[in-house]
Amino acid sequence: MIVTEHLQKSFGPVQAVRDVTFNAADGQITGLLGPNGAGKTTTLRMLYSLLPPDSGSIRIDGIDPQREALKVKTSLGVVPDARGLYARLSARENIAYFGQLHGIKKADLEQRIAELCEQLDLHEFIDRRTEGFSQGQRVRVALARALVHKPKTLLLDEPSNGLDVMSTRALRELLLRLRAEGHCIVLSTHIMQEVAALCDRIVIIADGRVVADGSADELRRLSGRNELEDAFVKLIGSEEGLLA
Repeated sequence: MIVTEHLQKSFGPVQAVRDVTFNAADGQITGLLGPNGAGKTTTLRMLYSLLPPDSGSIRIDGIDPQREALKVKTSLGVVPDARGLYARLSARENIAYFGQLHGIKKADLEQRIAELCEQLDLHEFIDRRTEGFSQGQRVRVALARALVHKPKTLLLDEPSNGLDVMSTRALRELLLRLRAEGHCIVLSTHIMQEVAALCDRIVIIADGRVVADGSADELRRLSGRNELEDAFVKLIGSEEGLLA
């Protein structure tokens, strides 16, 4: 479970995150929904200890990622916005490297990579260098790398960006399966269809603040709108939100 309270983060004069408070439960997919520049990526980077918050608090399964960054990483799987693959390494080598960082023994690591190959259909390109991979291939490798140590909590920053229809469907099926297994999943996105298809709870962020938090039905009731897209526009207070 993730608990955040009153997170703030500035970069010089720019206040990227002004006041973000939300909970993300195990066995659920929590969506961070907002227009580009709303503060979603900065919030995720604070969750996985890449950035320290200026103020506020974070607890992931009771652990403060700023005080115990190494400890919290054992329970976290992260798919960052840039994917972060090493271009000169093969897909297998990228996954194995992160497995080694997590202390997985060689025989166990080989078995785990074989399992991930099956789950994510990596066989066709597992031993190719990742340089030149398509977006779908890059996302699948990044997911395998994030899952190699069997983390309890998964953080994904706009994972479906640039994916084709079939890759998007496969990603959704994987996330729903992980949810059913009891994982805590936080998904940052600005794609309404993704939120509607996946998220049990939606945290709407605009201008660095949480402006609404609830299920899709709760947000529709709160906004007085029948469609989720209309509810989103109403709650962020801008007709330009979906065009950003």
